[in-house]
Amino acid sequence: MSLLDEIATKITVFKRDGRAVRFDPAKIYRAIEAAMNDRGIEDHAFVSAATNAVIDSLPERDLDIPTIQSAVEDYLMASRYPEVARAYIEYRHDRDVERKQTMDIQHSVGKLLKRDKSVVNENANKDATVFNTQRDLTAGSVAKAYALAQMLPRPVANAHIKGDIHFHDLDYNPFQPMTNCCLIDIPGMLTRGFQIGNARVESPKSINTATAQIAQIIANVASSQYGGTSVDRIDEVLAPFAQLNYDKHMRDAVEWVAPERRDDYAMAKTKKDIYDAMQSLEYEINTLYTSNGQTPFVTLGFGLGEGVFEREIQKAILNVRIGGIGRDKHTAIFPKLVMGLRRGVNLNPEDPNYDIKQLALECSAKRMYPDVISYDRLVEIEGDYKAPMGCRSFLPKWVDPTTGEAVNAGRNNLGVVTLNIPRIAIEARGSKERFWELFDERMEIVKDALLFRIERCEDATPANAPILYRYGAFGMRAADTDTDVKGFFRGHRSTASMGYIGLYEAATLFYGPNWEHDADAKEFTLEILRAMNRYADAWRAEYPYWFSIYSTPSESLTDRFCRLDREKFGQIENVTDKGYYTNSFHYDVRKKITPFEKIDFEAEYAELTKGGFIHYCEYPKLTHNTKALEAVWDYAYDRVAYLGTNTPIDKCYACGFEGEFNPTAEGFACPDCGNDDPDTCDVVKRTCGYLGNPVKRPMVHGRHMEISKRVKHMDGPLA
Repeated sequence: MSLLDEIATKITVFKRDGRAVRFDPAKIYRAIEAAMNDRGIEDHAFVSAATNAVIDSLPERDLDIPTIQSAVEDYLMASRYPEVARAYIEYRHDRDVERKQTMDIQHSVGKLLKRDKSVVNENANKDATVFNTQRDLTAGSVAKAYALAQMLPRPVANAHIKGDIHFHDLDYNPFQPMTNCCLIDIPGMLTRGFQIGNARVESPKSINTATAQIAQIIANVASSQYGGTSVDRIDEVLAPFAQLNYDKHMRDAVEWVAPERRDDYAMAKTKKDIYDAMQSLEYEINTLYTSNGQTPFVTLGFGLGEGVFEREIQKAILNVRIGGIGRDKHTAIFPKLVMGLRRGVNLNPEDPNYDIKQLALECSAKRMYPDVISYDRLVEIEGDYKAPMGCRSFLPKWVDPTTGEAVNAGRNNLGVVTLNIPRIAIEARGSKERFWELFDERMEIVKDALLFRIERCEDATPANAPILYRYGAFGMRAADTDTDVKGFFRGHRSTASMGYIGLYEAATLFYGPNWEHDADAKEFTLEILRAMNRYADAWRAEYPYWFSIYSTPSESLTDRFCRLDREKFGQIENVTDKGYYTNSFHYDVRKKITPFEKIDFEAEYAELTKGGFIHYCEYPKLTHNTKALEAVWDYAYDRVAYLGTNTPIDKCYACGFEGEFNPTAEGFACPDCGNDDPDTCDVVKRTCGYLGNPVKRPMVHGRHMEISKRVKHMDGPLA
């Protein structure tokens, strides 16, 4: 043990937020080094000598931050570099000001009024030019500042402000006791009826009415929570209502059609009803605005139904999407489509629904959706089959203790807190021992943040969100006299997610930028997730909630964490200099490998991130080569549970170009004519789990940089 390490083990530092942590001499070294760099001075010997001198001057007892800072300032002022002392003092002052501004409502709203891109482009699904979105952003700015200043536990707020962790969706929770995402209990609501406002809605008598009701349910659920909403197995849910259409048409046929043509007549009319119903649902979702100023983040899961009506519903969903939206046939951003693949149902040529798989391949090649779920692999990982809640958040298998039946519909997630993995690796400065010490410290903050998030959700009453708690969206129905919602969450019925970002960057700091073929490096990244799982296991045993590990989508967080770390630690090659951090466990997007190699590399991670994950492959244009895409889907079936298709589908209506637009400094432009007008071009990119249109609704800089760096995963027939 070095002398510095020996000193560190003896001294405790009390942080401003009240936490007690181990004294870390490396922080003094980094602070002095940063001040030297700020003044353009390179003198490593001085930095080392200054660090040792400051440590020697400190009393060998418990310390607080101001005492340490004063010691640094005193030494630098008396040194041959007094200008470095000024840089150090200015840096500390600036950080204090930034910390206070983050919690200041006036400053927070001011950033919005000045159209700060980190605010107005934080969510690529929100059009910040329209009044209802502006109203939501204004309320969100107030809610964030107030939550950080007055509501969050001080260590949690401080860790979020610094960028050690990210407390997601601060514009909604904890200011309001809102939940995150859910699988809506659509079967129960359509069967038993529900209420929206003053309207009591009875069970529908046709598929057309059923889809109209689903659209209303989605809008109201999305306005009562802040995350994604999913309708699972919609083909199977809607099939009984299509049967009602068929029965009605058959009654008409008995009266008006010859006996030998009655079934054909009734089925033809029902098929049209099904198509019209699914087209109406697609249009209604894309024309909805929730109360928070955005199109609902909604996912439709389908693909496993084998009956005649289930098949027609699946085909209608895909054909409607292929057809496009509006006069110019733009690609619909929502709903996200997730199709289940299952051996014996639709995977192989001998399966009864194999023809629908072929239609899905065409749809993915032209519109990027559907993503696909491998039935058998998902059951291995999660315990049973279901669609994700929103883009990637999965529920574990849960058996209702009162019925003994497994339940998914109506369950939900209570929120996410994400850990900045690259920062821990930066601060460890090459020491694995220090990495794990810091990791353990940060996980305790993550725990406190998640528990606070859960406790805040339990402050809600059924009256706060009747659609969720009284009318069936969350699967149970509170009585009018009930004032407590805890039963909806406890008994491990709901999940709370600890997210992570940047395994690539963390491993790069220890093993270099091309670590993916180093077994020790990959084992290090896997061990990070195993360690998170050990914490989750312990917390599940202690509390009545299901804590899960979540591969955070990081739409804006990929920018925020990297930006904060670049400001604090400078430009680090292949880490902070890229402008973004790599989402979850994904292979470095800048490297050209085959889809099969990418799937093989990432396959091990999903087992350790059961709370949410997705794999992607990047392809060239595939509209004339769907067999190549099918080869990847088939290869993935037994290896990964959830796979997305990223392929160029941009279109310029000015010159007719179809393919991939070129990235520009702020967006994308047609490679043939340079057009970047949102009214005359359709640009669709995989923002994270969802698609986005960055020309119509710009995204944060870091996400734009990450998308611009993606290379195609090509091999043989894909090239």
